[in-house]
Amino acid sequence: MLRTVSDPFATAELRRRVLAAWTDSPARFREDANAEEDLVRGGYRDRLLVELAQNAADAAARAGVPGRLRLELADVGGGGEVLHAANTGAPLDAAGVSGLASLRASAKRDESQTAGRSGGAGGPPIPSVGRFGVGFAAVLTVTDEPAVHSTGGGVRFSAARTRAEVADVPALAGELTRRDGAVPVLRLPWPAEGTPPGGYATEVVLPLRPGSRVAVRTALEALQAELLLALPGLTEIEVVVDGVTRTLACSHTSPLARLRDGDRTRTWRLEQRTGELAEELFAGRPVEERARRGYAVTWAVPLDDDGRPEPLPVRQVVHAPTPSDEPLSLPARLVAPFPLGPDRRHVAPGPVTDALVDVCAEAYAGLLAALAPDPAVLGLVPRIGLAAAELDAALGSAALDRLRTTAWLPLADDPEARQTAERAAALDDAAHDGVAEERTAVLAGVVPGLLPAGWAGRAGAPALAALGVRRVGPAEVAEAVGGVARPPRWWARLYASLDGADREELGALPVPLADGRTAPGPAGVLLPADDLPVGRLGPLSLRVAHPDAVAPPAARRLLERLGASPATAAAVLADPAVRAAVEESVDAVEEDWGRADPADLARAVLALVGAAGTAPGELPWLAELALPDAAGAWAPAGELLMPGAPLAAVLQDGALGLLDPSFADGQDPAALRAAGVLVTFALVRAEDPDELDVDAAGAWADAVLDRLPPGPPPAWPPLCAVRDLELVADWAGALALLAGAPEEAWADVVLDGVAAPGYLRWWLTTHPVLGGRRPDRLAAPGSRELQGLYEPASGPPDVLERLRPPATVGDVLADVDAALDLLDRLGDPERTVSPAVLRTVYARLAEALDGVDVDPPAGVRVAPDRVADPGREPVLVLDAPWVQPLVDGLLVPAGGAPAAVADLLDLPLASERVTGTVTSRPARRQAWSALPGAELAAARLGVAELDGEVAVHEPLLVDGRPVAWWPDGDADHVDGTPPALGRALAWRAGAWPLRQALAEAFADPDRAADLAAEDAVG
Repeated sequence: MLRTVSDPFATAELRRRVLAAWTDSPARFREDANAEEDLVRGGYRDRLLVELAQNAADAAARAGVPGRLRLELADVGGGGEVLHAANTGAPLDAAGVSGLASLRASAKRDESQTAGRSGGAGGPPIPSVGRFGVGFAAVLTVTDEPAVHSTGGGVRFSAARTRAEVADVPALAGELTRRDGAVPVLRLPWPAEGTPPGGYATEVVLPLRPGSRVAVRTALEALQAELLLALPGLTEIEVVVDGVTRTLACSHTSPLARLRDGDRTRTWRLEQRTGELAEELFAGRPVEERARRGYAVTWAVPLDDDGRPEPLPVRQVVHAPTPSDEPLSLPARLVAPFPLGPDRRHVAPGPVTDALVDVCAEAYAGLLAALAPDPAVLGLVPRIGLAAAELDAALGSAALDRLRTTAWLPLADDPEARQTAERAAALDDAAHDGVAEERTAVLAGVVPGLLPAGWAGRAGAPALAALGVRRVGPAEVAEAVGGVARPPRWWARLYASLDGADREELGALPVPLADGRTAPGPAGVLLPADDLPVGRLGPLSLRVAHPDAVAPPAARRLLERLGASPATAAAVLADPAVRAAVEESVDAVEEDWGRADPADLARAVLALVGAAGTAPGELPWLAELALPDAAGAWAPAGELLMPGAPLAAVLQDGALGLLDPSFADGQDPAALRAAGVLVTFALVRAEDPDELDVDAAGAWADAVLDRLPPGPPPAWPPLCAVRDLELVADWAGALALLAGAPEEAWADVVLDGVAAPGYLRWWLTTHPVLGGRRPDRLAAPGSRELQGLYEPASGPPDVLERLRPPATVGDVLADVDAALDLLDRLGDPERTVSPAVLRTVYARLAEALDGVDVDPPAGVRVAPDRVADPGREPVLVLDAPWVQPLVDGLLVPAGGAPAAVADLLDLPLASERVTGTVTSRPARRQAWSALPGAELAAARLGVAELDGEVAVHEPLLVDGRPVAWWPDGDADHVDGTPPALGRALAWRAGAWPLRQALAEAFADPDRAADLAAEDAVG
């Protein structure tokens, strides 16, 4: 094996030439020193391993062998460490040594210095781009003594030895002093001893300076297998740290590359473009670049286990071919030979870069087109606004432009086809990704260019927007399917897939109908229930959806949201078209409109009524359905009697028609009754009395309102009445039928908290339906309060219970007309009244008729069995009880309301006709509180002490006539008896009902304690 001491690379001659150049021109020494200092200060430490790998890949490529690199961090004792980088391939030769000793960066430090000058004295030039250049110069960031051992010899560089050589040159000594001993290390090579490890052609040995050890160790640990993508000549890198080996490897099976990092393997999809750039693009570029116009561009993206791309983080860098400082927002690895600037970190702008951008864009579009058609590919589409630099923006813009015009997007209805973005369409409903697959499957082939399911999801929306892919919302879907001929089950799938979409956009969604027509939109369409007799609904001309089109619950749910109605029998009956057909049916027959056969229409409606279970009176408009009568004519159902109906037996002859028995035999009796055909009395419902189409509805409303106190018109509750009462001929039979009417027909109506008889009870009680007598002019059986004034009602108990004839005076007074009738009855001498009723009846009448214009009665009852004629004898209303002994005439009981009674009967008050003056002299005058028994009387009045005076007469005379007591200003005149004292004190205290209790207190003052004890018990 050759030994380096033989100096096979003529290092001595290289040193001589360089030293001669420096001696001849110390400025050249400064330029070289500045250039190397720029390289070291340029921050190339992070590129050291990459540049060593690049050199290894170049060596393997030159030798045409698989490239392998071994990076080992070894401890040499004493705290020192050495980085060994051994690689296969072509060994180091003389040209290589010359390249290592040639700086590859600008030495320009100020305007007086110029880069690219020849080396002087025959020295090598300083090109801006070369084969080793900055790559090897990166070693100076970690060492001062780099060495290269190869099978053909070795070479070493040394800062110390270079410094010693320069110090011996007088022309350079001053410059060396000025630079504090800093010298360009890589300009002077020395032969080196050593051989590379077995199996390797070259080894770079880098004794690390103390400050570099941690950084190198960290870089080795962080080295990733992805580096091998940028270095196709390198297939393996061994990283040895602390005796532990980690192997990074790359194997190619075009177009795939499998990267292994230890026991982890990841597959990458590669897309490559090779070629040669036009010569004119290199005008102004260095000579070495002009000689190498060929290019190889590679895009790479990792794949998951299913072959789907896994986009890289959007902050990548451009590899040219090793990592540069150019940011890349495209989520893939780019390896392209972009020309670099003097700093070897950034891409130099110009025609070459522009041309390579176009190549990269074409390759990127080819990468996406070659990947499996999976929505994950959208993650690779450039995102607008993410570019971080000029080159990044150019690459993203160019790639996006190429993707817009490349046919790479799949079609939902043809898995093998590809289309451009301008022809593609995506469903625009990211909120419902769960049904996107079904919706896409249904619309494939209907919506042109539709992308497969998954491509229109929320994650891919920005990419589709950047590509300009047309978004298809529900409104566009509705438009696209208009006029499309598809079987009903296809429509069912479409509706189910659209469930949850914005209903405002689907108003024009067509709906196939059961009769073969197509509705232009769901509004007004009926959705048939399973038991709906769809085949019998033809005469109704309804828009009933085809059952197969609305079978899925989701389809029905969507159409209901869009305005369709569930087509249960009840829903169909509620359809305005059905109601219109019913309401116009009689006119259609009479005027021969030429519509459906009236019998078919009637059967269809009755079938719906029976299926819906409609109750009689529930849909009043059904009573207008034209049905055949027994005379061969057509009449509204509500004006026809069922054959054999009980109602027919109680009505006047011919009042209503009879349903054709032959037609009735083929129909459901319950449906006929629900349609209004009469078996018994029919109910009528309304929201207001004005809407009640029954006899005397207005009079009933007035009677109800008469019961209310003055005020604004009340709000009426829902009303229920019975029709055809005015047509009854047999009231005994009719009342038996009415007794079985629903409770709502008999219920009271309540307005503002006041209850009044409902229409049925009011009508019956105000008409002669009980043996030719009005029930409200009879008394309830067993009534004692009304005995003598009213004859008792007689009839079936259930009928009387419903009619509720009055049982008390209060029942009578609740109605104004009945109260007026009672006033007349009190003046009837043929009638009698109980004393208990007579005491208060006139007062209660006055209250009940307050505000009513009442004519005074001809007769006034003054006793239970006596009626007086005020026109023939004096009749007074007693308002002052003390004048009663002086009254010459008859008295009417005032019931506590003498003024109101006098006004009602147009009679004078007793106090207006009887006046008098006390003519006797009192035997004594004393305070009420001084009377025996006064203390108990005060307690019974609830006061602490009695006030005022009392004058005791023996006897008491008023105008010469004896009386028991007489109030006169502050003093009360009495005859001294306990009853007189009790009455006088009760009137004074405003406690007239307590007069007997007060008389008892004065009658037996010795028993005051016992009486007080009795009061306490009560």
